[in-house]
Amino acid sequence: MLNQKDVGPPLDAVRKYLHDTLGIAATTRPWVGAGKLPYFLQDSFEVYELRARDRSMLLAFSRRAKSPPLATIRSRLDKLKALVERPVVYVTDALASYERKRLIEQKVPFLVPGNQLYLPDLGIDLREYFRQQTQAPKHALSPATQAMLIKALLEESTQATWYPTTIATELGYTAMTASRAVRELIAAGIATIDRHGSARSLRMDRPPAETWGLAKPLLRSPVKRTVWIHRNPILPQPERQLPLAGLSALARYSRLAEPALAVYAVDLEQWKTLSQRGLITLPEPLFSAFQLQVWSYAPIWMPDNKAVDPLSLTLSLQNESDERVQGALEELQEHFPW
Repeated sequence: MLNQKDVGPPLDAVRKYLHDTLGIAATTRPWVGAGKLPYFLQDSFEVYELRARDRSMLLAFSRRAKSPPLATIRSRLDKLKALVERPVVYVTDALASYERKRLIEQKVPFLVPGNQLYLPDLGIDLREYFRQQTQAPKHALSPATQAMLIKALLEESTQATWYPTTIATELGYTAMTASRAVRELIAAGIATIDRHGSARSLRMDRPPAETWGLAKPLLRSPVKRTVWIHRNPILPQPERQLPLAGLSALARYSRLAEPALAVYAVDLEQWKTLSQRGLITLPEPLFSAFQLQVWSYAPIWMPDNKAVDPLSLTLSLQNESDERVQGALEELQEHFPW
């Protein structure tokens, strides 16, 4: 970590990164005013001065082995900037995608040596150097293929070798859909095929966690649309008929507080049936209403907590920027089947 005192701030890496990405020859040195800062800022950051071109700025390296919440970092950086009256750049060795997004939205300068740079005070926004950079996939997996893969990963007995026709039947798909899923998974390098006479099985040679990581860029949120519904005779007790989804499901898997209005999931066919029966949507949430997510594939209901499966739930919430949600999503990983 950057903040380990026995290693020290990676000033050489910072200078090299600025030179390699911007052609800037920067110099760094300990900032002479650090000792005059309030104690809580001295305790939070190790501060260095960086000079690049005709500008001077400060680099704030966290002293903590475990970074505090993003809101705390932002608040302390604002206080430091107000005291020194010059740009302050937060330097760290890694940032989660939601952290990057939040810092950029709030115009907080940051630098991840060798990976990422955001310096709005210099008009610089370079985000092309990411750790483990991979080429964006050309095509996402189809919803049915995604559902079949997730179903296989959820079932421990089928994580290594599984029969696509069996999984397809369990999910209500046809043999033709199963064949298309086989082609997609093989083309994506996620699985290979084994033949046993006339039967075909798929084999995933990687551990389940690696398979999930490989497939995730090809997977999409299952949520096609969301609507608000008032409790009515057509769907009188959704809690008995439908799995929890969204933040309601996440609250079942983590310490996140349950939302004021419950969230449930249906697939496209269920939604079509409900619409034909005259289910009316609301223009906005009202008291005693609930949210209904319409999914591109049938939600896989986890009976233990009456919620959708943790993998699909992760995909449905992966773009949420709320820090509480992101923290709960980390807890959710404890419920992954590997």
